[in-house]
Amino acid sequence: MAQVAERVDGMSDVARAWTRVRANLRQSAGARLFDQWLAPIALADAADPLDVRLTLPSPFMTNWVRSHYAERLVHEFRAVLPGVRSVEVETAARAPVTAVLTAPAAVAAPAEPVAAASGEAGERPQLDPRLTFERFVVDESNLVAVNAARALAEPGPVRFSPLFLHGATGQGKTHLMNAVAHAFLAAHPGARVMLMSAERFMFEFVAAVRARDTFAFKMKLRGLDLLLIDDLQFIAGKDSTQEEFFHTVNEIMAAGKRLVIAADRAPQALEGIEPRILGRLGGGLVADIRPSSLALRREVLARRVADMPDVRVPAAVLDLLATRITASIRELEGALTRVTAYAMLTGSTIDLDFATQTLGDMLRGHQRRVTIDQIQKLVSDHFELKPLDLISARRARAVARPRQIAMYLAKRLTTRSLPEIGRKFGGRDHSTVIHAVKRIESLRDSDREVDGAVRLLLGQLGA
Repeated sequence: MAQVAERVDGMSDVARAWTRVRANLRQSAGARLFDQWLAPIALADAADPLDVRLTLPSPFMTNWVRSHYAERLVHEFRAVLPGVRSVEVETAARAPVTAVLTAPAAVAAPAEPVAAASGEAGERPQLDPRLTFERFVVDESNLVAVNAARALAEPGPVRFSPLFLHGATGQGKTHLMNAVAHAFLAAHPGARVMLMSAERFMFEFVAAVRARDTFAFKMKLRGLDLLLIDDLQFIAGKDSTQEEFFHTVNEIMAAGKRLVIAADRAPQALEGIEPRILGRLGGGLVADIRPSSLALRREVLARRVADMPDVRVPAAVLDLLATRITASIRELEGALTRVTAYAMLTGSTIDLDFATQTLGDMLRGHQRRVTIDQIQKLVSDHFELKPLDLISARRARAVARPRQIAMYLAKRLTTRSLPEIGRKFGGRDHSTVIHAVKRIESLRDSDREVDGAVRLLLGQLGA
């Protein structure tokens, strides 16, 4: 082992090995997958050069790389340095102080330090490279907010400011704020931009007061070209923080600069925020992000799966997630990550049963009260049959296929067991229900007519 350690020669040999590993990964993974998921990986210092540490900018990316490339990374390193014991993939520690950009945010490469607004050295703010306008799924629920965010980020005179975005947790406010910052910096390479939470605003202000250096804090914020503050509701009831926030907003608006604020409620619904602040915010453009539609959730999942070319997720599983997890896009994406990660870790094939077992309580927590009787009524109406046809012994395809669809929907949308579902369809055996579910799952991937009918019925059932 000592001989191996000598050959490694500290981090220098590991760094050279990492250069070769990256090149191999780019070639094997392809440019699109590499740029999206693997290029942001950075080599970090390790106590022992034989234990490699790699970091990524966000937990989501870390989990994905661990799930899909953990073993591959070990193999690649050992092919170059046989003595490597382990390869750890971690999330990079966030900077304790919100930082300022003076150059466009890199989408694929790790961020480099740049000058801060105060004139001192700083680091890039924690912009997520994936959260761009191009990757934001648009429909009627968020169209106004997206168009307003794009307009504010465009070069030229400021058309309106501030932009106030509001919506429930996990609906895309933070994504849009990151997208505004990315787009604005792409159009204004020398701009001074800061993205921070209201909580961070409060902590930094309090720290400045204690250090008797509020002047530097004021100058740092008021010299910005674009300020984005998330989760405004967190400064409710904080009088001194709100006082400074009000003056900061005034200075930025008076200078004709751009301001984006986000909260979980509309300005008039925020309690504990001073009326004069709400008046200022309401004087700009207020845009809401309404709860996502089934079509939007389904499209979000489809795009995420497209980023994972080595993973196959059947349409039935995507529909299960989109119909059952409705409150938060963030939670929806987390559910997909969990399913794909568990499948990779266990070597399992992703299907409806696997997804249901893996997500367990998450799906039960979002379960709607849909009955088998409702399903049978809706399916029989759709296919112009009588409800009695679905429980009859008739085997004609015109009846058998709708019956299978109804069983499939009953398995997906109710908590009834397989034997209970079988009894509701004329006393059929549970094996018949299993066959029906698997048959419809298969047809949904190959038969547009069946898939279209199932999608329509799911929508009508409010799932």
